[in-house]
Amino acid sequence: MAKLTQAEAAKKLQDAGITWSSSGNCSDRNNKRCTSFEEINSETVEGIISFKKLSGCDVRITGGTETGHSTSTKSHWNGFKVDINPSVCVSDFIETHFEAVGVRGDGAKMFKDGAGNIYARESNHWDITFISGSVSGEDHGTSFSTDMCGTSLRKH
Repeated sequence: MAKLTQAEAAKKLQDAGITWSSSGNCSDRNNKRCTSFEEINSETVEGIISFKKLSGCDVRITGGTETGHSTSTKSHWNGFKVDINPSVCVSDFIETHFEAVGVRGDGAKMFKDGAGNIYARESNHWDITFISGSVSGEDHGTSFSTDMCGTSLRKH
């Protein structure tokens, strides 16, 4: 799994129209007040870009690979996760297009897209675990199509 530098990931995200913010206005991976992309998996970046394209929503990342998140194999630190702002557009898209798969131990409702990525609704953000650089998951039997305007997508 390819890892990206802060600069590589930031360029890809910026080119896709994805924004990010942090409480510390910084990108230092070792400061939990920052939002870092250092050592993020390329599949995670491709996954969030795919989500933005598919949903048609504005996406703002509020958490990346910085320290301070819970630890697991598929963790923020290991490059598998991003946190995003839970706008109405983002939340509606996830809750209506992806499968509800239960509740995490911390009470976060979980949804799974057709590629197997997991979206957990925490108190003030969506915590997304990317196992694939895709969201549509056509290989897993789920596909999406655009409406006449090309922005709204519906699960088939």
